[in-house]
Amino acid sequence: MDTTNTDGGSFNASMQTSPGSMINQYKFDEEDEEQEPGAKDIFITVDDPESHVTTIETFITYRVLTKTTRGEFDSSEYEVRRRYQDFLWLRGRLEEAHPTLIVHPLPEKFVMKGMVERFNDDFIETRRRALHRFLDRVADHPILSCNEDFRVFLSAQAWELTSHKKQGPGFLTRMGETVRAVAASVRGVKNRPEEFNSIQEYVEAFSQKMTSLDRITQRITKEEKEYLEELKEYAPTYTLWSGSEEELAEPLKGMANSLDRCYQETEEQGRQLSDCLAPALHEYVLCSETLKAVLRRRDNIQAELEAKNEALATKRADRDAEPRERGVVWQSLLGKNPEEARQLKQQRLAGEIDELKEEIDKMEDRVEWANNALKGDWGRWQRSMRSDLKEAFLSTAQKNVDYYEKCLAVWESFLLSMRAEVSEVDQRAGDS
Repeated sequence: MDTTNTDGGSFNASMQTSPGSMINQYKFDEEDEEQEPGAKDIFITVDDPESHVTTIETFITYRVLTKTTRGEFDSSEYEVRRRYQDFLWLRGRLEEAHPTLIVHPLPEKFVMKGMVERFNDDFIETRRRALHRFLDRVADHPILSCNEDFRVFLSAQAWELTSHKKQGPGFLTRMGETVRAVAASVRGVKNRPEEFNSIQEYVEAFSQKMTSLDRITQRITKEEKEYLEELKEYAPTYTLWSGSEEELAEPLKGMANSLDRCYQETEEQGRQLSDCLAPALHEYVLCSETLKAVLRRRDNIQAELEAKNEALATKRADRDAEPRERGVVWQSLLGKNPEEARQLKQQRLAGEIDELKEEIDKMEDRVEWANNALKGDWGRWQRSMRSDLKEAFLSTAQKNVDYYEKCLAVWESFLLSMRAEVSEVDQRAGDS
């Protein structure tokens, strides 16, 4: 008999029923693009977290190991130590240099509510993995990986990195960029290309779904931890009981042993949820916020172009308009020749128009580059996202299957031993 699954595929009842084999045989319709062998030329590892305590602050540094064959590096191997704020600086610099590329998010500065406390071993390990993924994504990116700040981050000693950071854009420059961005966001865009409207709608829906899944997963993780605390006390209670019930001693000890083994399996299953699925979901909650920011920056660039086009249209209208009678009278009162004043104004407008045309040409190129960069990165991001989430879902599914199979085996073993004991007792009773 054939059974149809929810995706419209089918499997035969005569197939292997081992859940592990079913998962291994499952094929996805949309395969990720495979990287060409030998194409990767930079390998990064983040490990060896180390705590530092000073009179001012307590912080963690991580060792960053790099192996590369790239020509822009002076050596093939580097080992440096970086703290979280160094990673924040790098990400900020990448976004400044490439505003419409999707830079993978970093974990938040402080841990999520309801999760582990700051600076305990679980938190540090979770952050280490996230920082490793961040650098790995940058290293795999064809544009971001060539950024000069990325090279310095990987290779410079601590004092060199500090010196390099001071060479960034000044405060007034950053303020000017911020003011322009705010002004552009207030104006909004009038003619956003339809493909970016579609991306915007997708991101909004994706964000809502990921936020909901993240919230539910965190709640389940918290409830599982509470359940484990209760389950931990279960087996010792049966053990204590067995000491006062001679006739039930063996069954009670068997229950205690089975519960203890199930506790260990439940703890392992919970670790999979908190270490694999929860971080993957939360990471893509952060990704959705990154995507929204990238789309806003793209819109800001287009809005700036539209504003310059409007300014150009206004200047041309002023140039082509006939001088008003009031203006002529006013210039006469000031003792100026109206015709001369009109010519001076025309010359000034012509100069401003030429200047605006040059700026618009540059802005058009910038908008085209921004659009193409985002479109290319959007496809790359989608492939990466689907691969990451598929892997997290599959590993969670496999872990759940293993968990229930092992717990089932524990209780089946207990049942068999109890039935054998009952049969033995019945046989002895019959013989007597």
